[in-house]
Amino acid sequence: MITVLFTIEGMTCHHCVMAVTNALKSLGIDNYSVEIGSASVTFDEEELDVATIKAAIEEEGYKVTSIEQEFDETDEINF
Repeated sequence: MITVLFTIEGMTCHHCVMAVTNALKSLGIDNYSVEIGSASVTFDEEELDVATIKAAIEEEGYKVTSIEQEFDETDEINF
């Protein structure tokens, strides 16, 4: 599982949040947090990829301006 933060331009209201939420749900994503201007999405990278999620968000009329993988202190990072 991977968690990715999408920064989204063009979201201004609760309707926008619902549109992005519905786009994520249509991909079968259950673990997400959407607020005006961003969406944090956790998904299995063997079943779905970032480009597909970005395309679903942009199909709703918004622009994804950045994509960053999120880490927390329990994630193992190998150098």
